[in-house]
Amino acid sequence: MRRAIRAMAVATALAVTLACSNEPEDYSSKIAAQRALKDEMFASSSPESPVPADKKASLVPLAYFPIDEMYAVPAKLEPAAERTRLQVPTSTGQIRDIERIGTLKFTIKGRTMRLTAFHELDQPQITRLFVPFSDLTTGTETYSAGRYMELDPTPTGIYVVDFNVAYHPYCYYNAEYDCPYPPKENRLEMPIRAGERLPKASSSVP
Repeated sequence: MRRAIRAMAVATALAVTLACSNEPEDYSSKIAAQRALKDEMFASSSPESPVPADKKASLVPLAYFPIDEMYAVPAKLEPAAERTRLQVPTSTGQIRDIERIGTLKFTIKGRTMRLTAFHELDQPQITRLFVPFSDLTTGTETYSAGRYMELDPTPTGIYVVDFNVAYHPYCYYNAEYDCPYPPKENRLEMPIRAGERLPKASSSVP
């Protein structure tokens, strides 16, 4: 069993790679470049790739919804009055402890939404905010165990919640990974057709 904590390392590697290259200036090209780099990494034999060798041909390149800037919105983090802990079940039947950091409040398509940002307690420091979520595409157009986002902490408490970078947890590609399920409080009662999706011919774990 592997804990699904390598996504942060992958995200960091992608950010460094982009920073060292001629990063596109416009938003859509930047997201497309990030996706291309992720595909390259996942298709490789690198230990950072969660995709088993026998599944690379069917899973890579990854499937995505079209890039849509309407799904990249400003959000204010309302810090939790008390950082309470929550025990969440995982894909392998384990229990994972996560800590509430605060609530991200934002508006998308005219609707006010909220998502709780967490800290995974197996990580010694808060290097990124962990935002697992589900929505009305979950289980049909996207993986049945939800999707994740990670946000870099800011000193202002103002963030950009960008669903175009929402991704499937590693247990989607490989059942050896142990992935926490999104808690009920992070269920969005609207379809979020942005970010990673299932291949159109699929509706469950490949």
